[in-house]
Amino acid sequence: MPLRDEQIFLTGFPGFIASRLVARMVGSGARFQLLVQSAFVERAQKEIARIAANTNVSVQNFDIIEGDITHDELGLTAETARRVRETATRVVHLAAVYDLGVRRELALAVNVEGTERVNRFAGSIVNLRRYDYVSTCYVSGKRTGMVLETELEHDAGFHNFYEETKYLAEISVERLKADLPVTIHRPSVVVGDSRTGETVKYDGIYYLIHYLRMQPDLLSLVNIGNSFVRLNLVPVDFVVAGIAALMNDEAVIGMTIQFADPAPLTTQELFDSIAREVSGRPSLLGVPPTIVQTSLRLPLSELITKMPRVAVPYFFIEQAFDTSIAARLLTAHDVVCPPFDSYVANLVRFVNAHPKL
Repeated sequence: MPLRDEQIFLTGFPGFIASRLVARMVGSGARFQLLVQSAFVERAQKEIARIAANTNVSVQNFDIIEGDITHDELGLTAETARRVRETATRVVHLAAVYDLGVRRELALAVNVEGTERVNRFAGSIVNLRRYDYVSTCYVSGKRTGMVLETELEHDAGFHNFYEETKYLAEISVERLKADLPVTIHRPSVVVGDSRTGETVKYDGIYYLIHYLRMQPDLLSLVNIGNSFVRLNLVPVDFVVAGIAALMNDEAVIGMTIQFADPAPLTTQELFDSIAREVSGRPSLLGVPPTIVQTSLRLPLSELITKMPRVAVPYFFIEQAFDTSIAARLLTAHDVVCPPFDSYVANLVRFVNAHPKL
């Protein structure tokens, strides 16, 4: 299913993953209808100019459409909605609130109700050939053990409203599989580019990088990770390459794909991997996980370590993500997740060069 002459209606532009995905796919001949909130139109125009210049593609291949998934008809005028319905052939839905501390009302409005609006709009497109939805592995919530790509519904609960609302959103998309050509993509924790280290937001593993950078020689002595939890990290270029490749693969229609590291490091190993880059050596001592977990949840600890308490649970979840389906499909397209140790130096190098974003 080649992308040449396809009209792709995409939400979430000019976000980090969305922008990179557009840049990756535009060379194939696809044209884009980009749903952009009014506050981000100027930024979107600059991003389009950059992508067009870097890919030698005309800016005419991009159509900025002002709208908002939290509004009826995605905030489109009647004429624009009609035009998109008649010309779009694919929908890629990336727009969401990616914030562990998000308020429930906002998360519901964007992640759940917004996705339901995109679902209805996708169902009304006359010549829809594909609907690709980007979810997250963390729809698994508080589940423990191995999480399969074929599993979704559970009653284990959630650590925050981000997880809960992405779960509810994915359920609404999952139910469309019987009627629409849907593929669901679930990345784990997305970090910067494995080659350049580039990112646009410091969260997740970056809290640990910034923590160690405060006093490298001192803080790297004591490992605050543990040996029983594996934190699953994937670089953005792997996720983008994988989604772009599978968008050309009819075999994935109706499937859910987990973009996760098949051999993630333990948090103890992650600590030492980063410590080597920041201080030149691994840790010398360890701390019982129960003490670390209790300490990091204290308000004072957040002020000292700069690690927000909402991120603490992810260093203590005994959870793993199966990638059997992903490995089989992505290997056919020569897309492989690189091991963390192969690109950690690039992540740290980028942070050193850009301590504040």
